[in-house]
Amino acid sequence: MSRPGVWAPKVLALIKGGNSAAAIAQIKVAPTVKDVQDLRKLLTTAKLLSAHPNVDAATTDMIAALSAPRLHRSP
Repeated sequence: MSRPGVWAPKVLALIKGGNSAAAIAQIKVAPTVKDVQDLRKLLTTAKLLSAHPNVDAATTDMIAALSAPRLHRSP
């Protein structure tokens, strides 16, 4: 049984509060791809992606980075 993620709503609250720099910092250290995708869904429903193009770019970059296969893993 998995718990619902609370990361995406917290980052959404940062964006709604006008602190997009802190939101981008959180997006850069996102735990999983699913969390970033959940955040994009929340932003789309709230119609905030067009208002914050830097957040849009950060989320797409992190989805690509987290989805890519790792070239090597540290021991």
